[in-house]
Amino acid sequence: MFGENLLNNYAEAVSMIIFAIGFTNLLLHKNLIKKIIGLNIMDTAVYLFLALKGYIKGRTAPIISNGVIEADKYINPIPSGLVLTGIVVSVSVTALMLALTIRLYKRYHTLDLDEISFRLRKEGR
Repeated sequence: MFGENLLNNYAEAVSMIIFAIGFTNLLLHKNLIKKIIGLNIMDTAVYLFLALKGYIKGRTAPIISNGVIEADKYINPIPSGLVLTGIVVSVSVTALMLALTIRLYKRYHTLDLDEISFRLRKEGR
């Protein structure tokens, strides 16, 4: 039973593995750029999962064509909208994180999070 479900939902399992890779990257690396990359990998895995959940085999995008107006012929457009919105937010957050990383590097001349924390404590902040 477990193997049968896994074979039917292999794409969802792949998205979970990708999420785990990003999460591990986020937790284990001290370099801020690598942490940002890990967060982007996690975002991508979530978008893949949402896209997979919104897809229904044998249905098409919700654009009326050939006069077909039955709802059961189209996929649900909400997961696609969530993915697009998430991508826009993700790009904005990534740009902000990179800008802050540049400012931290200019001030502390390192991207190591532990070193930055040590220097902050040393300054008395």
